[in-house]
Amino acid sequence: MPILNIAAIQTSPVPGDIDATFERFEAQVRTVTAMRPHLDLVVVPELLLAAPKAMLEPDPDFDERAATTVPGPLADRLSDLARELKIWLIPGSLVERSGKHLYNTAIAINPDGEIVARYRKIFPWRPYETLEPGSEFTTFDIPGVARIGLAICYDGSFPEVARQLAWLGADVIIQPTLTTTRDREMELVMARANAFTNQVFVVNLNASDPAGVGDSVLVDPEGTIMQRAGAGEETLFGVLDIDRVAIVRKYGTHGINRPWEELESKCNSLAFPMYNGARMLPPVFRTDPADQVPHSPAEAAVRVYG
Repeated sequence: MPILNIAAIQTSPVPGDIDATFERFEAQVRTVTAMRPHLDLVVVPELLLAAPKAMLEPDPDFDERAATTVPGPLADRLSDLARELKIWLIPGSLVERSGKHLYNTAIAINPDGEIVARYRKIFPWRPYETLEPGSEFTTFDIPGVARIGLAICYDGSFPEVARQLAWLGADVIIQPTLTTTRDREMELVMARANAFTNQVFVVNLNASDPAGVGDSVLVDPEGTIMQRAGAGEETLFGVLDIDRVAIVRKYGTHGINRPWEELESKCNSLAFPMYNGARMLPPVFRTDPADQVPHSPAEAAVRVYG
């Protein structure tokens, strides 16, 4: 039975102080791993380690102050921490410098300290977020346990993101978030809807007060909230039974609804006008953890048709 033990730390940065924020983050990660010796994965909110001062107030030096390369000194410190504690680590997102561009980037680090995935936020929150948008969907495997899809904050407002990650075989969508506004309830609706329509787990982790409004959630493949945080600092510990993804897809949400099965039956016959009349490839889901599921649409096209 594949089980993913996760700690989602709802916390807040030390505003404008990257070094102090990292020290605080490191102490929090050490604390939760000591509390849960069987922990697999630790997640923190969006841009935590960039230590933003205030999301809706001008901070002209933020981009340059927070920018880092991947790999680079900050990523190396994160890799050392994951290696020492023998955990998978998704440290929220970073301001990644790549050439002349800056991106809002989430990385995933394995227990050997290797960066195994990098995702650049496709839908920055305009006009407040001025970083460049990414252009690729990203998944990675925790071997023998689950395939993880990465999304960041506002990405969750676009159903296409969750649908694409699920189509690429994601069992769990990890979505670090930094929401400071009162539309958080809308984001919770979307987290549940994305989980239900794609029959995946969704981990939507927001920053705590004062940086964010909290309300982090763990949502199961039937769209039911398993755990929900308040506004302050706390950690949601989740034990995700990954077999539930396959069970819900086979027998239906609450034993009734099978949206993926219905979608698959239309894939080769229904044109989608918003995609220039293109037809969707059949979704590719593994039936065995050893199955090799593609990580990108291009790879899937080769695997399905080649």
